[in-house]
Amino acid sequence: MSESAGPGEPKGGRGAQLKHTGLRSGWTTGACATAATTAAYTALLTGDFPDPVTITLPKGQTPAFALAVESLGTDGSATAGVVKDAGDDPDVTHGALVRSTVRQLPAGAGVVFRAGPGVGTVTRPGLPLEVGEPAINPVPREMMRAHVAEVAARHGGSGDVEITISIDDGAEIARSTWNPRLGILGGLSVLGTTGIVVPYSCSAWIDSIRRGVDVARAAGRTHVAGCTGSTSEKTVVREYALPEDALLDMGDFAGAVLKYVRRHPVDRLTICGGFAKLSKLAAGHLDLHSARSQVDKPFLASLAARGGASPELAARIAEANTGLAALQLCDAAGVPLGDLVAAEARDQALAVLRGAPVTVDVICIDRAGNVVGRSALRGPGQS
Repeated sequence: MSESAGPGEPKGGRGAQLKHTGLRSGWTTGACATAATTAAYTALLTGDFPDPVTITLPKGQTPAFALAVESLGTDGSATAGVVKDAGDDPDVTHGALVRSTVRQLPAGAGVVFRAGPGVGTVTRPGLPLEVGEPAINPVPREMMRAHVAEVAARHGGSGDVEITISIDDGAEIARSTWNPRLGILGGLSVLGTTGIVVPYSCSAWIDSIRRGVDVARAAGRTHVAGCTGSTSEKTVVREYALPEDALLDMGDFAGAVLKYVRRHPVDRLTICGGFAKLSKLAAGHLDLHSARSQVDKPFLASLAARGGASPELAARIAEANTGLAALQLCDAAGVPLGDLVAAEARDQALAVLRGAPVTVDVICIDRAGNVVGRSALRGPGQS
């Protein structure tokens, strides 16, 4: 029996799933870096560190962070640090101290990011940052820029600053991540698209997926969407105007969605997620977590060859650093790798559904939520 939501509580979608698990969410390294930067820049302009320091996340939440470190340097800099709390997620960076050192720059210089100790540097193409850049991802950069501008407006600053993000023991922690293989050297990446770490206990989250399907069916929804995260949720809402209770936050558990929908069918299932994750589904993986499956570049090369890629291009794809790099190579050559991956992922999904009366389509997106591949809608027995 499913639980009923209280007044004002979400009945479906990500919020309801998280509440149902009983797991505590946490904060991304990007949120921690933004909080530390906000505190440091405020102190640089006023002489005082706000503690706790409150920031605004991309979806409007306003968490407050206690400072673990605060110091005004003799060189005209200010440093603040926040200890990352990943909630109940088994995140290797839980408990890490994220520091931000802010220095004034000449007027017109803008915001410049630097990698301090424990933060990696990008050394290979195929990531959403240029080679040579500190591994501070685009959304955390935008969060920090926005908060710098807000602090500058409040306290009469120019907003022209250098921000150096450091993570204590980050180089050591990074050895247990995929950063070295991706060419991010010297430390960790500063990550996050929402600022919130959604905890994924396998059993609890799979149970929440099942509850999400039950809620959608009880509400009479005939079209549901399994999404890998918040960006893909936004994409399917934009594409299909689906209500919240038709959205399933499947995270990395594509197999859990497909197996439960096989037993409890809906008319239509859309699967939407990042190109790299869905390339794993296309290759037959039902668990899309980076610790349990990897992007198979030779498989992508074979798909690209099927789509008209030359042997030379296929060889480059097989040696690409990331799935994104493979996609970029194909885009430049006019090979529709995104569509090929989406179609293959759809067919893998139909195979798991084993003839259940469900039609399936797949949408692949990039990090910004742009559609980079899509399949036709297909049901059991159709070719």
